[in-house]
Amino acid sequence: MIRNKFDELIFTDSSVCDLIMQGNNPADLAGMIVDNTIDLTSWSDIMNPVPDWSQQKVHDCSVEEFHATQQNQWHMPLEYQELDIAEYILNLCENEAELQRCGSELLLYQERNLFNLLKYLKYLVDVMTKNNIIWGLGRGSSVASFVLYKLGIHRINSLYYELDVGEFLR
Repeated sequence: MIRNKFDELIFTDSSVCDLIMQGNNPADLAGMIVDNTIDLTSWSDIMNPVPDWSQQKVHDCSVEEFHATQQNQWHMPLEYQELDIAEYILNLCENEAELQRCGSELLLYQERNLFNLLKYLKYLVDVMTKNNIIWGLGRGSSVASFVLYKLGIHRINSLYYELDVGEFLR
């Protein structure tokens, strides 16, 4: 954000999104001055909105490095960023078998550095539930994950159907 010649704060689209993701009520942000103008000096970006990856330095890094940089950018409220997702999921377990399954799956998620993804999925389910948005029962290999079942991502109890999480987390 910057100040204009009248000493008013000027926000970018991105900074407004960040404020909302940090838990600010959008109604409280009414009246903000947002600069959403397009920089016409980069006319080629407007005419060719699909990035030309061959011209960028993305190919200079490994797939793992690329994924690591992308996985650090999750837009969600601070309460979800700070959530101990493993503890939250384990507290949802109702018996020893569920605790064992969730514990072993959480180790697999941790090995793959996917805890931020689980936090975001928790946030997504909460937002969809709050706004009465309906999503599917479950699809594909994701139904093999009991952790995703406990989070409410799908409604297929993989423990009951003895589905192997290895089908999902290959």
